Amino acid sequence: MNGSILFNAIVLLAGAVICVPIAKRLGLSSVLGYLLAGILIGPYVLGFIGNEGEDIMHFAEFGVVMMLFLIGLEIEPKNFWQMRKTIVGMGGAQVILTMLLSYFILILLGVNWQVALTISMAIALSSTAIALQTLKEKGLMDTTYGASSFSILLFQDIIVIVMLAVIPLLAKTDEIPPAATSVTTEAHGSLFDSLPIGLQALAVFSSVILVVILGRYVIVPMLRLVAKARVRELLTASSLLIVVSISFLMELVGLSPALGAFLAGVVLATSEFKHELESTLEPFKGLLLGLFFMAVGASINFVVLSAYPLTITGLLLGTILLKAIVLFIVGSIFNLKLDQKLLLTVGLAQVGEFAFVLLSFAFDLNILNTEQLDMMLVVTALSMTIAPILGIINERLILPKVGTKETEKRPIDHIAKTHKVILVGFGHFGSTVGRFLRASGVEATILDHDSNRVDLLRKMGFEVYYGDATRIDLLESAGITEAKILICSIDNPDVAIPFAKTLIKKYPHLKLMFRAKNRYDAYELLELGIQNVYRESLDTSVKMAADVLTNMGHRKYTVHRQSQKFIQYDEEMLRKLTEKPKDTKEYIFKVREEIKKQEEQLEEDLKRGIIDDSRQWNSEEMKLAAKKNENA
Repeated sequence: MNGSILFNAIVLLAGAVICVPIAKRLGLSSVLGYLLAGILIGPYVLGFIGNEGEDIMHFAEFGVVMMLFLIGLEIEPKNFWQMRKTIVGMGGAQVILTMLLSYFILILLGVNWQVALTISMAIALSSTAIALQTLKEKGLMDTTYGASSFSILLFQDIIVIVMLAVIPLLAKTDEIPPAATSVTTEAHGSLFDSLPIGLQALAVFSSVILVVILGRYVIVPMLRLVAKARVRELLTASSLLIVVSISFLMELVGLSPALGAFLAGVVLATSEFKHELESTLEPFKGLLLGLFFMAVGASINFVVLSAYPLTITGLLLGTILLKAIVLFIVGSIFNLKLDQKLLLTVGLAQVGEFAFVLLSFAFDLNILNTEQLDMMLVVTALSMTIAPILGIINERLILPKVGTKETEKRPIDHIAKTHKVILVGFGHFGSTVGRFLRASGVEATILDHDSNRVDLLRKMGFEVYYGDATRIDLLESAGITEAKILICSIDNPDVAIPFAKTLIKKYPHLKLMFRAKNRYDAYELLELGIQNVYRESLDTSVKMAADVLTNMGHRKYTVHRQSQKFIQYDEEMLRKLTEKPKDTKEYIFKVREEIKKQEEQLEEDLKRGIIDDSRQWNSEEMKLAAKKNENA
């Protein structure tokens, strides 16, 4: 029964459906839920998944590839180029320091230099899947810690290519069995293995250029043709085709599929299909990543763990401690604040998924023996499993004690001790709100989870708290019980929606004003009963349309009034739609009906002369009157 694909699918899906909600209910991350599910259904606990777990791991690794493609879509090429110093600086420093320290420690322990170098390369890598998934879940990608983590992880994904090229040089040719050689060539080789090193480098560079050219001149035109067919599943198939094809191309030339997918995402970040690709691939990415985490959990060999408990425990603790020290040093070199360094230290202290590839490759080449391979695979899987637990301990027990909790008053004395307005999040959206309030004489207590940004705000004179605003104790210390208004400018709906539910339940007296990234987020917030919802794209898009009308010769005052009417009617329409059943057909019918009514109302306003008869702003009559007064 265990060999059945359908049975394995049922077990994996059931494990995820049961364990992940329990983990979230307990305040844990979804990653930990998936890992625990994998441990339970794996061959060493309940035994639902047996040896085929290795095949599942190879398939599930595609989730990491897809995740990097979607991350690439969020980074425009010019921004990626601006990050190059951080990527090489922080990433290079972390990898080199970790390798050097681990190599010399292993040599001192009596390990031969080939094995020591191989293991040190594996230890230097962190888990891209776990780290980035955690950053996404907690909305930390736009923080200093998020940018630093991403830079280090990206450098690691690039350096894997070099590591895979170096490992065969560590093996003695006469010790490599013919079977291992054929397997190795098939699994890790490239089309250009027989070429000289210089030509191999040129071929790899050419393949990267080819990806850029394909993205601009082949993929985008292809997507335009597919879009014209108006068949949604065809666009989904095209999206998957892009990721699979580019990953395959990267494998052929000996590059990391994940790196190739990331590069393709960056190339397509400026295309008109950016958001369509994101929405299409997001469900696949989430499902495959969940499968990957379960495969990691299932791969923990409890037989080996019971045979060498002290050795494996020592290796595990030593590896995590070594990586933590290196990451803390790197954070200090690059002037990160204490809390950001702690987040970086704990967030990347585990060994990553690419270690499975490196260690297995080294075993095929007879560099590692069976005992060494088994122990290092267990250490890798265990480090990935306990990484979310260490993150929770850091977040709940350590950071609240070292984070910046006290407020800093402005040097002038008109600022009150407590404010009636609390502003959560001071990114590009929140900073505009906060600066406008301050310029208008209204002080707000600002909460933000990026300590570097907190320091900048204090220098600018803002009263500010550092920390996670979803924590009740932080809200209480910020004076939420006396506050009248709370402004939430968090851009992650996965954080904002639960935050809204908590505020409605615990602080019913508070007037809530929430940012929504789009119409769908606004719809969900309105359904919770929050009346003051602000779509960040609404005013900007209407202003753009208004500028178009002005440039076409329409009067500014007329356009302004019409813009305000459009926004008013659109808000009214959205509120009406929240009262309707969620049946898709009825929803679409109501939307079409409301849009038609909205256009009729705007047209009627113009016909009645409410706007055209106004003598305001830039009317010709006022201009003529002004000229007469000047000449008088």
